Amino acid sequence: MGRPIIKTADEIRAMRAAGRIASKVLRGAAMMAAPGLTTRELDVEVGRLIASHGANSAFLGYRGFPSQCCLSVNEAVIHGIGDGRRLQFGDLLKIDVGVRHQGFIGDVAMTMIVGGGSPKFQKLLDTTVQSLYEGISAAQSGARVVDIGRAVERCVVGAGYGVVREFCGHGVGRNVHEEPQVPNYVDLKSVTRLKSGMTIAIEPMVTMGSAAVEILDDGWTVVTRDRQVSAHFEHTVLITDSGPEILTRDEESHLY
Repeated sequence: MGRPIIKTADEIRAMRAAGRIASKVLRGAAMMAAPGLTTRELDVEVGRLIASHGANSAFLGYRGFPSQCCLSVNEAVIHGIGDGRRLQFGDLLKIDVGVRHQGFIGDVAMTMIVGGGSPKFQKLLDTTVQSLYEGISAAQSGARVVDIGRAVERCVVGAGYGVVREFCGHGVGRNVHEEPQVPNYVDLKSVTRLKSGMTIAIEPMVTMGSAAVEILDDGWTVVTRDRQVSAHFEHTVLITDSGPEILTRDEESHLY
């Protein structure tokens, strides 16, 4: 296990630029997602959006991943592949965008209810967003990674939902996944101390029912074992001495 990478001032500027592009692409994808559109069609459009900003998908080809972004529907939690499935009114669509720009990566994700829908599902989304921001608030210079997981888990479990444990947040920079791992629950082994200049992706994955998950035969798509719906939100965050800075916040539309 390697050490977390402290970014230089120039690298942080590059991370900010990549984060801004990722947030704009995510906004564009959310605006396009509508009943009747296939996830493959949406994935193609995401690729065009990324290219229009002079960037590349950080996911396409990563360890063999075949799509421009991750599009996960309903019981799919993460790593869904764009295919011929048509979005339906009320589907819970998770959009996870990673872009590479000038050698650095912006990683951001959100969940939306396609076309609008159930207050029951909206409560799941609202809780997941709240847990994300509580995790971000805990990401203070001098704190430990476990403090992030404690904040996320307290929020999610307190609302009666499950926290996926097999997958977690992570450091991000020149690579999609860097040290440290950032669990969304209390993992007492997560003792890495957060330092100014670290950049991490915080990404709660929350389930309506059991937290147990499994991977489909495509080798990528992670689904809830009980096939109940799930939510996923993510921001790339810079640790600073004056508090966490969100590098992937969309200031224009305030998606979440």
